[in-house]
Amino acid sequence: MAQAHPTPALRPFLPADVPVLAAIFTASIEELTGDDYSEAQQQAWMAAAESEEFGKHLAADLTLIATLEGSPVGFASLRGKDHIRMLYVHPAVSQQGLATMLVDALEKLAGARGAEKLTVDASDTAQGFFAKRGYVAMQRNSITVNDEWLANTTMQKTLGTGPASGALQ
Repeated sequence: MAQAHPTPALRPFLPADVPVLAAIFTASIEELTGDDYSEAQQQAWMAAAESEEFGKHLAADLTLIATLEGSPVGFASLRGKDHIRMLYVHPAVSQQGLATMLVDALEKLAGARGAEKLTVDASDTAQGFFAKRGYVAMQRNSITVNDEWLANTTMQKTLGTGPASGALQ
């Protein structure tokens, strides 16, 4: 009998997730961004996973974990109500709709928090993904990470209208 593909699920971030999310972060950068960034740029970017700040950022933001059969395979975080800070999926499960599921959830959460627009500083690798979802490039950025310059693009999407606002404020 054929086995069905495992159904992905979402759950909230737990502090114990930091090591596995750091591994997903590193693998994603190492295996998926080589066409857009040099090896030196990738190494500088991946070094963030070794810092104590990595876990602090995940805990400070609203971070969602994508799982398959209970194991984390990707994550995304929302800073404040309107900025996607991180989106990483393990290369072994890329192109399987997990990033879409994560961003769909963040867009709904941002809308529920009252955001009218959502922004992301998309890597050159992720820019096409966000463009297909209706995000529009606003500006190019050059940031320094561990003495390496990395380019990304600030993109923005206007969120759909939320529930009717008939309540008094």
